Amino acid sequence: MKNTEISNKNPDKELILEESISNDKTKEISKKNTTQNKKADSKSDKSNKSFDEISNEIFSDLVSKKVSLVKKIKELEAKKIELEKDIESNFKGQSDNIAKRVKGFQEYLTGALQNLSQNVDKLELVSQPIIVKPSPLDEKKQINSTDKVVNVPALSETFKPDEQIIKSCFSTFTEQPDFYAEPWKLRRSLDSSDIEIMDDWFFNMGGRGSLESRGSRQKNALLSAGLISILGELYGDQFQTLILASQPERLGEWRRILQDALGLTRDDFGPNSGIVLFERPEGVIERADRLEANEELPFIIIDAAETSVEIPILQFPLWIAFAGSDNEIYDDLELN
Repeated sequence: MKNTEISNKNPDKELILEESISNDKTKEISKKNTTQNKKADSKSDKSNKSFDEISNEIFSDLVSKKVSLVKKIKELEAKKIELEKDIESNFKGQSDNIAKRVKGFQEYLTGALQNLSQNVDKLELVSQPIIVKPSPLDEKKQINSTDKVVNVPALSETFKPDEQIIKSCFSTFTEQPDFYAEPWKLRRSLDSSDIEIMDDWFFNMGGRGSLESRGSRQKNALLSAGLISILGELYGDQFQTLILASQPERLGEWRRILQDALGLTRDDFGPNSGIVLFERPEGVIERADRLEANEELPFIIIDAAETSVEIPILQFPLWIAFAGSDNEIYDDLELN
């Protein structure tokens, strides 16, 4: 009754009340919206913070991976440099070795071809005329052909085609000794007198003959080592050295000197090796005949203590006999 009465009496107041109520409701709604907006902002801030943290972690991981990759790249580059150095050194050593082998094989081929050409030149190829009807004119021609002189090359011309190779070896023998040379290369130096004797043996004696002893077995063996080294340059593995000395002590001395002068081992002295030692001349002759049957070349060396040379030895193309003096032979017999 009172409210209705008031409303009936004051309609303006009633409107004011309704406006105040509506304002209160709008204020409450705005407060709710602000609180919701604050919550949404806080949530967005949290999401933003988590994204930044994740991006920072990813960036730090990338940086650490980059650092590790840089270290690995540096390590690999260092290994690459070491490998290149090793490859260069090893390749150079192998290439030098291969070049030396190829050079030796080339020289062997040139020597073998030159020897073959010499043997072909020595062959006497005479064509026999075919005579249908004998006549006095034909008889005269036959008589004239028998009067022709056949030119046989002298022994001094045997090594003439190989003169350049032999002379180059002589020049290296007079230089400083190479103690680290390849096997079968002379590792010692010779004096001018030894070079003169070797030059005479090659170019005047044709690789066969007797030489005056140098005064001791050591000097004779050293000169023989130079001859073996040169023959190895000319013929390669197609020749074998046969040494004759009638006492085991003498053969042992020859082996020790040649082993030291040519850089050899005990395996290089044997029936199937490069040097064979004999106490009896019959063994030398038998072995030399077998080598020639196999198209190989024997090189016979006779010790200065041997007072005689068997005649069958003289038929072989390469041999050297050291002629010792009476005092040298007597002193050698006293030592043995």
